[in-house]
Amino acid sequence: QVQLVESGGGLVQAGGSLRLSCVASGRTFRNYAMGWYRQAPGKERELVARYSRSGGSTYYADGVKGRFTISRDNAKNTIYLQMNSLKPEDTAIYYCNLDPLGGGNYWGQGTQVTVSS
Repeated sequence: QVQLVESGGGLVQAGGSLRLSCVASGRTFRNYAMGWYRQAPGKERELVARYSRSGGSTYYADGVKGRFTISRDNAKNTIYLQMNSLKPEDTAIYYCNLDPLGGGNYWGQGTQVTVSS
């Protein structure tokens, strides 16, 4: 099994910044995609940023390009999401996801991000 624990969410004013962290523990994989999704009230969960399975490339949703940056510390089994210039529309629960090659899809419990106008 895999455990993903997010932290770093909170309440921030528009224009502010937050840094989310996700620590992975348990089973390890050789090839996996890992990243961040979010779900706003009344909306479907959407991909925000992700490392590819090879780890060689990253993807960002159009609405966060230039404002959010995904990074990782392999020694700590941790990925981060640096969120700058936050907007009220970024308000959502942010989930860490690990998607290994060959099956299985793991989620953290989520961390709330609220951006006030």
